Amino acid sequence: MRVVKRDAIDAVLPQLDVVGAMEAAFVAYADGRCVVPPPGELTFQDPPGDVHIKYGYVSGDDHYVVKIASGFYDNPTLGLSSCDGLMLVFAQRTGTLEAILLDEGNLTDIRTAAAGAVCARHLAPGVTRIGVFGSGIQARRQLELLREETSCRDVIAWGRDGERLAAYASEMGESGYTVETTTEPDAVTSSCNLIVTCTPSTTPLVRASTLRAGTHVTAVGSDTPTKQELESAVVERADVVVADSLSQCADRGEIHHASNAGTVVQLGDIVAGRVAGRTSDDQITVADLTGVAVQDVAIATAVLKALG
Repeated sequence: MRVVKRDAIDAVLPQLDVVGAMEAAFVAYADGRCVVPPPGELTFQDPPGDVHIKYGYVSGDDHYVVKIASGFYDNPTLGLSSCDGLMLVFAQRTGTLEAILLDEGNLTDIRTAAAGAVCARHLAPGVTRIGVFGSGIQARRQLELLREETSCRDVIAWGRDGERLAAYASEMGESGYTVETTTEPDAVTSSCNLIVTCTPSTTPLVRASTLRAGTHVTAVGSDTPTKQELESAVVERADVVVADSLSQCADRGEIHHASNAGTVVQLGDIVAGRVAGRTSDDQITVADLTGVAVQDVAIATAVLKALG
């Protein structure tokens, strides 16, 4: 049994096609080739935080994976990361624990951002400006993974904390993005045609009335039943609504809050070409990413293979 620390994990990440791995994972899930039980969850009020336990396997693979990931949102005030976690990799044939990946939550962040890149690849052509809600780790990862999906480098980022926004703009600027910051949510929605929301907000930030025709929204932050970043009317107005998991999005995420979401399609079916995604440039599309265990299986097994 191997215990692999974060520095060793980070060293092999550049070798991986994490976006391609997520595409394959979503297709396997949509094909029904995965066993993914409902996630376990702990929520905390003081200080605010949540812990997710996700686990599953792809039939015929060598491993199954159990992932524990936490988000404690006051941690940055203590000089700590808001995210932590690890992944346990077991042999599928024997149940033997083969590896503990002490990734400190980084693999969860990366696989989540890679799912956002998958959505952009299939649903957001012709990006002219990117809007980001949030200024934390996931807001950074989303732009990092979007680099290969669009040539657009014009960004407007929303947040509540001016200092954190300034730090975000500076860091992303060093990566080649030009980042305007704002504390007004409508300034984002009214000027962008690709919007990514990655906050733990329980109060909607994106209003349907301010969305431009042709906009794609990838909603990442609402991974519990109480979180909500999009006004329900956003989902109800959308021409195409996409779920990473139909079953999970019925219980959590943005689709969960919408009383009339219309027809919802699964991301893996779009990637596989079985279902159409966007069919015209003026459609509004929404992808609800609640985080599926098959993503953790995919990235954990890819890392373990790269480690040799």
